[in-house]
Amino acid sequence: MTDFEVRPLAEGERREAFFMLGRALHFPALDDETWERRGAGFPAERRFGAFAGGELIGLAGSAATELAVPGGRAVPAAAVDGVGVRADHTRRGVLTALMGEQLRDCARRGEPLAALHASETAIYGRFGYGIATRAKTLRIHRARAAFRADAPAGGRVRLVPPEEAEKVLPALYHRIGPRRPGMIARGATWWRWTNPRLREGMVAVHTGPDGDDGFVAYRSENRQSFTEPEAGAALVVRDLHAANMAARAALWRFLLSVDLVAEVRAPNRPLDEPVGAMLADPRACETIAVDDGLWLRLVDVQAALSARSYGTGAPVVLEVSDPVLPENSGRYSVSADAVTRTDAPADLRLDVDVLAMLYLGDQRVSGLAELNRIHVLTDDAPARGDALFGSGIPWCGTPF
Repeated sequence: MTDFEVRPLAEGERREAFFMLGRALHFPALDDETWERRGAGFPAERRFGAFAGGELIGLAGSAATELAVPGGRAVPAAAVDGVGVRADHTRRGVLTALMGEQLRDCARRGEPLAALHASETAIYGRFGYGIATRAKTLRIHRARAAFRADAPAGGRVRLVPPEEAEKVLPALYHRIGPRRPGMIARGATWWRWTNPRLREGMVAVHTGPDGDDGFVAYRSENRQSFTEPEAGAALVVRDLHAANMAARAALWRFLLSVDLVAEVRAPNRPLDEPVGAMLADPRACETIAVDDGLWLRLVDVQAALSARSYGTGAPVVLEVSDPVLPENSGRYSVSADAVTRTDAPADLRLDVDVLAMLYLGDQRVSGLAELNRIHVLTDDAPARGDALFGSGIPWCGTPF
């Protein structure tokens, strides 16, 4: 018997939920002005609240999106955000109840996948989420960042004001398309939440032979201090996407040509971000961190496995354990042609969070087997699994 109930959030409870979540996640003090700017991007739909004595004590939300998987398909998914529990009600099962209800809601909606960015990495594995993409943080020293003569050259880069950016960027991101495994579609709710931030920085758009094909959103950060009065500013890249290498190179050239700037910092870039290879001095571009990116949850294992493509190779039988959604537990035969439920003996035994780590290709079966995250029942199964699940480097690139 619990002393709280979990139910869908009502429209009139949005503001209370917004402020409760801010306190739970230790955001700076939120005021009425913040709500006026950000409230339109905080709908009640798809949010579940935990209530005790009529008071909101916990929250979990999501938005409908699509996620690109190996093979090029865009699969319906839930982008999970706004998860928090009030400090005086933690460790009482509130989060477990919220996450369980949210996953069951995703299943009812027919969404095979759920994804999130984890505020605390020790939390979400027990709900079946696994790290499915990673990202790196770059620091580029502008004074040393001369481009190679053979680096790609692009078209024209122009600065656009915030009101134009709000109109141009949604269509441009859709045109570029979430093609790389791990990228997600950005719906109207995402843009309503993000648009106020466009007014806090700058946006540049690249135009190539076929029209606009890339953009970067960034802000400047003053590095001057009493002891370093002549220190140049830093540009912090918030969002950079391009349809081709020429557009990507042109956007980096633009950033590294801005006057009075000492360095460009770029968090959340793909592991294969190529800007360093474009420079005459590759060490001018430092990787200063590699972090987990998207955490993925297979809500419907059969549907999710069937949605992606596989490499050539002999089939492998996976025995999956899912204590949160037990209907997923069982054996699956995975081949280049099909994924089916089976009663055949298992080759590999793994939990559903480990399957998520394999799903987009970020991890290899053999590597996770060596770490004892996968129990090997047939000696050559890890090699077969590597051949089937291997793909390019996944990346999300969209905060939510």
